[in-house]
Amino acid sequence: MKSSVCCTISIWSSKHLKMFDSIIQGEKMSELDVKIVKLEAMRVICFNGFGEGPEGVALDKLFAWARAHGKNGRVFGYNNPNPAAGSPNYGYDAWMVVDEGVQAEGDARMIDFPGGLYAVARCVVTKPWEDIPGTWKKLVHWREGSRYREASHQWLEEHITPEGEAGEENFTLDLFLPIKE
Repeated sequence: MKSSVCCTISIWSSKHLKMFDSIIQGEKMSELDVKIVKLEAMRVICFNGFGEGPEGVALDKLFAWARAHGKNGRVFGYNNPNPAAGSPNYGYDAWMVVDEGVQAEGDARMIDFPGGLYAVARCVVTKPWEDIPGTWKKLVHWREGSRYREASHQWLEEHITPEGEAGEENFTLDLFLPIKE
């Protein structure tokens, strides 16, 4: 009986095998809802945070600037620089989409982002150190099984939860994985 189960499993796709492994281990396996999105070119103001929790530093700078200037645009972010092995410190760039007339001041910088094609998945965060990397991993796995290939433009996290409503552990992101056909 055991050998017939092995033979049956061997003809399943790797996706089914991973789902089967998850069932065996008692984990809940959920499907990832992925949308293909073309981000158009956009001008953004960028603030960087660095340290053990750079996201909050960068976003605080960005939102303080936005309040002072009466701005309210889409907010994106990404690690810059990425975490390095053995160090708790890394950086995070926080962006807000702005008009052409906006000029950088202080430690802000302006970026003309060229846009690109993305696979996008929603990430409802309650445990940041599990939910965000876990959803990124699922999104990369989705891409590997799709007709899309890896692309070199910037990975992005769009902050969906409005300022003031997000806590350190309760917020929503849309993860933008760069792809090409």
